[in-house]
Amino acid sequence: MTTEQMQQLVGTRLAPYIQIATYLIGKSREGGGNMFRHQLDTMSILIDYGYIDPVLLKASLVHDVLEDIPEFNHNIMLSIDFESHAVYNLVLEVTRKPGESKPDFLLRISDCGSDMAKILKVADRISNMISLGFVNNLPFVERYINETERYLLPLAAKVDYNMNRELTDLVSSRRKYLEDFRNLSSKK
Repeated sequence: MTTEQMQQLVGTRLAPYIQIATYLIGKSREGGGNMFRHQLDTMSILIDYGYIDPVLLKASLVHDVLEDIPEFNHNIMLSIDFESHAVYNLVLEVTRKPGESKPDFLLRISDCGSDMAKILKVADRISNMISLGFVNNLPFVERYINETERYLLPLAAKVDYNMNRELTDLVSSRRKYLEDFRNLSSKK
């Protein structure tokens, strides 16, 4: 990370967005872990890949709040700082609309999403795939891997070579996990 990038991070006010993310504390995820930590993990993945845009980082911290806390008052998010409206709009881009199927949602981001929405969705999926290593619901894991291969790998290939490589490696390692688990089960 360059000195200029570090300076930009120093000036980024993340604490109010982390405070909003705390609404997700205690909310578990089917894919493992809890929702609050997932928000922080997603932000960490972005920083790890050199993404330091303040709007992107702030949105990563609250990207699941609107979808997972239906009673959340979005005006709280809109009143934080001068970037609040851009953060909110980015969060809306990566939020499933009522009645929207998962494939339609992922295709919408891939086909019509902003560059930041695509990058955020790929970082989100990397975090989700890492968590899959701790999930024992094999049909869920298999469905999630298939969905990642079909929708997220092509998206990742569009936005970031290195993120695509990590996601590809995660798909491969999770497939091996499924295979190993099935082999163990069949020997019993």
